[in-house]
Amino acid sequence: MRPETGLFDEPTLRDEAALPRPAPALRRPPIPAIVQQHADDALHLRHVRSVLVRAPHVRLLQLQRLDDRLEAHLDGLAVAGDDGLARAQAALERLGTGEVFAALVAALQAGDQAMQQRLFALASASPEAWRGVVSALGWVTPGLLRAPVRALLASPAPWQRALALEACRMHRVAPGAALPAALRDGDAVLRLAGLRAAGELGRSDLLPLVLSAMDQALAAGESPLAEAAASAACLLGERHAAVAVIERAAFATPAACDHLRPLAVQLLDATRARDHLRALARQGAGTPAHLRETIRAIGWLGDAAMVPWLIERMDDRQQMRVAGEAFTTITGADLALLDLEQQPPTDHVSGPNDDPDDDDVALDDDESLPWPDKARVQQWWQAQAARFGPGQRWFVGGPVQPAHLHAVLQTGTQRQRALAARYQVLLQPGQPLFPIAAPVWRQKRLLAAGLPA
Repeated sequence: MRPETGLFDEPTLRDEAALPRPAPALRRPPIPAIVQQHADDALHLRHVRSVLVRAPHVRLLQLQRLDDRLEAHLDGLAVAGDDGLARAQAALERLGTGEVFAALVAALQAGDQAMQQRLFALASASPEAWRGVVSALGWVTPGLLRAPVRALLASPAPWQRALALEACRMHRVAPGAALPAALRDGDAVLRLAGLRAAGELGRSDLLPLVLSAMDQALAAGESPLAEAAASAACLLGERHAAVAVIERAAFATPAACDHLRPLAVQLLDATRARDHLRALARQGAGTPAHLRETIRAIGWLGDAAMVPWLIERMDDRQQMRVAGEAFTTITGADLALLDLEQQPPTDHVSGPNDDPDDDDVALDDDESLPWPDKARVQQWWQAQAARFGPGQRWFVGGPVQPAHLHAVLQTGTQRQRALAARYQVLLQPGQPLFPIAAPVWRQKRLLAAGLPA
C-alpha cells in the first residue's frame, strides 16, 4: 500500500482548519504568567511523551490524554499570538528537544517563516535540537508543512533535505524523486533518512537501491548505515543478505540491542531464533543483566513452551517483572487486570534516590511493570495452557495474523504495538509501517479506516 499523498497536496478537513492564519484579536492582552505556563508545560509534556511512547504500560487511551494536554498548551501559545511566539523562542536559551519542539510548532502554526528558518538551522547544531525539529514536523498537521517541506527538499544542504524526508516519513507522504536521490547520496545523514523513509513508507520499488546502499556501507565499515539499510530491506521483503546482517548485529553480544534484536527474533524462524537465545543465555550465564535480555527476547519469540521457564524466573526479584512482561507478551494475560500481581517489596527503591552520596542515577528499567505473583500466575497458566498449542508463535494471546495484529494496535501497550506494527509489515511487505508514535488523532484515523499502516 502506497503512502497517502504526494508532498502534502491533499489536506484533510482537520489539516485545513490548522492552516496558518492570523492570531485572533483578543479582547484583553495575554496574561504573561499564563503564556509562560503554556510554554513551560508544552516542552515538559513533550519530554514526558518521549518516555510514554516506549512505555510498557501505556496504551492508546493514556497517550491520547497526554496528547490532548500537550495540544491544549500549544493552542494556548498560538492564541497568544506574538506573545506566545516570544515565550517559546525565549526558552531556546536552553537548546533542548522540548524547547525546540515547542518553538517550531508555534512558528509553524503562526506561519512565521523567518522563525522557522532559524529553528531549522538549529537542527544541525546538536542531536537534541535535531530531535526537537523532527518531532515538531511529525506533530503538526500536514497542511502546515506544504511550503516548508518543499523548501527543505529544494535546499542544497543535505541535512535540510534529510529533515524533509523525515517529515514525509512520519506523515506517510511520498517525497517523489528526492527519496531515490537520497539513497544514492554520499552524505551519511541524508542517506540514513532516506533509508528510514524507504523502509517505513513501504517503497518496495526502491529495494535494489536500499540493498546497494547496504553493500556500500558494509564495504566502508559504516555499521549504523548498513544496519539501517538492512532493516529497511527486511521491511521491504528481502529475506537473505539483509537478514544475515541483522542477525549478526543483533546477537553479537549479550548486551541490549533494542533496535535490532526484536526485529531479528521476529524475522528468523523459531528454531534458529531459539538457538540464538540459548547461546545468549550461555553467554550471559551468571550475569543478571544478560539474563534479562534473554527473558525479553523469549517474549518476542512467542514460544508457549517457554512459559513455564518464565514463571520460574518470577522467584527472582531482579527478573520477575521482566519475566512478567514476557509472559504477557506471549499469553496476553494482563497481570493487573487478572489480579495476578503482588505488592512491591517493602524495601524496593525505584530509580534514583535522594542520597547525595549515591552516584547511581539510572532509571529503573522495569518502572511501571507489575510485580507478578508466581503462585497465581502458575495457577492461571495451568488453566489456560491447553489453548496455546505448539508449532506457532503466540503474540499477546493470539496467533501472528493480520486481524489479531490490528486488534493489538488498537488495545495493546506501546511496546506491544511496536511489535505488532512491525509484524504487519513483515507478513505483508510493501505497506507503510504503522506510526505508533504519531499524534493519537492521526493513529485513530488510520485505525478507523482499517488501514494496515
